[in-house]
Amino acid sequence: MPDSIHIPVLPNEVLEYLQPQPGHVVVDGTLGGGGHARLLAERVGPDGFVLALDRDPRAIAAAEQTLAGLPVKVAQANFAELPDIVRSLGLSAVDGVLLDLGLSSDQLADAARGFSFDARGPLDLRFDPTEGEPAWQLLARVREEPLANLIYEFGEERFSRRIARRIVEVRRSDPIRTADQLARLVRSCVPRAGRQRIDAATRTFQALRIAVNDELGSLKRALAQIPSWLRPGGRFVVISFHSLEDRLVKEAFRDNPQLDRLCNKPVCASDLECAGNPRSRSAKLRAAMRRA
Repeated sequence: MPDSIHIPVLPNEVLEYLQPQPGHVVVDGTLGGGGHARLLAERVGPDGFVLALDRDPRAIAAAEQTLAGLPVKVAQANFAELPDIVRSLGLSAVDGVLLDLGLSSDQLADAARGFSFDARGPLDLRFDPTEGEPAWQLLARVREEPLANLIYEFGEERFSRRIARRIVEVRRSDPIRTADQLARLVRSCVPRAGRQRIDAATRTFQALRIAVNDELGSLKRALAQIPSWLRPGGRFVVISFHSLEDRLVKEAFRDNPQLDRLCNKPVCASDLECAGNPRSRSAKLRAAMRRA
């Protein structure tokens, strides 16, 4: 199993807002490369533990090696299933929960998963390759109008209709099976901006990834359920990477009567962190505490 290349975002801010203490039980609902889980495990010590969840079986297998010897229990699960996992451990509540949403660098580097725009492997995009349908199958079956709506709703892509029309035209003779194939098609449909920082394919890939993994549905369920599983004074920290996620977190923390917000505005990465870890540029952290 290769070493993780993923760098955890906002590590100091996670510790500041989550405040893990010796003996605490803390959940890392998005294990990824294990960076946050390691930091939390070092704080809770041998009298506590970190419950680390991830949908990706490769992340789980890697963590079992890289986090060996630390007080970490790992489980392959969607963070929306957290109540069932906590209950199975005989616990009635936990002291903190962290959700670091989005992709890990390890997933982007895996050419067989299709997360990278240049990947020539199958356009899969699933976090758990055994669950649901891969993105290439979705592209092969969805009609033009629903496909345009999906790309617009989940990707906030202004050229969604043009992209969907082109996908339907192309797939009649040349089915779209790989990430690089889709990326080239999308780029041909989106006008180039002068100093565009993100790739033109970003929003379409985001939309398909959200769709095949039901990411927003999972987040909504988690935001509704997790506060009830926090101890009084327990903390809930979420790091999001696009406006659709951040809006859901903002509204959930604002409207849930069980929670008090710990920051009215999202916490963003410093210039120093962004220089060393470009992925952190779009990260937004929000935190809340369970009322007594």
